[in-house]
Amino acid sequence: MSRGPRALEARRDWGRAEIGCSILHVDMDAFFASVELARRPQLRGLPVIVGGATRGVVLAATYEARAFGVHAAMPMSVALRQCPHAVVVPPDHHAYHEVSTGVMRVLGDVTALVEQVSVDEAFLDVAGARRRLGPPTVIAQLIRRQVREQFGITCSVGIASTKFVAKLASGHAKPDGVLLVPRAATVDFLRVLPVGALWGVGEKTEAALARWGIRTVAELADSDLSTVQHAVGKVAGAHLHDLSWGRDPRPVRPGREERSLSAEETFPVDVADLGVVQAKTRDLADRCAVRLRRNGLVTRTITVKVRTSDFRTLTRSRTLLTPTDVGRELYLAARELLAGVDLGGLPVRLVGVRAEGLSPAASTVRQPTLEEASEGQLPARRDAERAMDVVRERFGRSAIQAGPSQPGGVSSRSTTTFVPADLS
Repeated sequence: MSRGPRALEARRDWGRAEIGCSILHVDMDAFFASVELARRPQLRGLPVIVGGATRGVVLAATYEARAFGVHAAMPMSVALRQCPHAVVVPPDHHAYHEVSTGVMRVLGDVTALVEQVSVDEAFLDVAGARRRLGPPTVIAQLIRRQVREQFGITCSVGIASTKFVAKLASGHAKPDGVLLVPRAATVDFLRVLPVGALWGVGEKTEAALARWGIRTVAELADSDLSTVQHAVGKVAGAHLHDLSWGRDPRPVRPGREERSLSAEETFPVDVADLGVVQAKTRDLADRCAVRLRRNGLVTRTITVKVRTSDFRTLTRSRTLLTPTDVGRELYLAARELLAGVDLGGLPVRLVGVRAEGLSPAASTVRQPTLEEASEGQLPARRDAERAMDVVRERFGRSAIQAGPSQPGGVSSRSTTTFVPADLS
């Protein structure tokens, strides 16, 4: 019997399955580690961990390292105990940013409807690209091929009728695969999953649902809405119940809204000298400012994170009256917050600075202080720091070093007024 008609019918069935499935979730596989392997092909096939020294944390790990239980956010000391023969590579965030930008450019060539949700993942709505490029599965293969050829890394693609299911599908396709969940098969696909697979279900929510006997998506879907709402709250309960039935009306929104930018570092040894901690805080604030300017953003809220030698993590936040992208202002805010942290006499293991409450610099009104307005300080500071951005971009971050107490070579006296925010 000829196989031609059967193959044709199979293609028709596959094409019918793709109807209504125009949402793609593209997720880079072990992104940081993959970028490092592309730069160091001799490490392919080896367990590779990207992260700081033995006192840092794991940022990413190859699948060979994951086989030993290594995962992101794990303390490096634990990761090396579980996989002592791993190759540890220090992170290069500039390289990751460059590759991420290139990948998003590839996705933008497919469709204008690209919603970047992190440095290594994005949603696409390819409904308008089908006539030009073909069905979603063909588009997914095109994306994967171009990413592999241009950047030497792999990505996995989930295809579905909603963003939520597309993201789940890409996770099931890893590594380096494609999974299509037809609209008609959405509920069956979801019902076999644990309830923790749903967006918004963390450990606390999962435990709250378990107390009501709800441990799988099927049990959640089959439960009365009032029961789910009683377990986790009215709004969250309604949202989760909708997800369990595959209902997710959220569209793909082009662009990416940054919620926060941060930089942190673990010291090689615990530091008791607060002057050293303060100097590192200055460097971290400068890194945040560079990223703000690179992305055309300003920040209104500054948070300092400190981890002491007993692994307690303390955070302090302040909201500025005027948003900024100037490193000096970030540092002075962070320094005042750092001074208010009660370390209990313990040395510091880690310090970090986070910029939150971000908004586009071009459309944000920045009201200068009286001192700045009278002396013309703000434009000069911003111009100076932008000039330093150019030098660092060309010659590396170490090309410019601030003085011991004057970040960027300017006065350390604060001109920023604070509005108290929540402390945690």
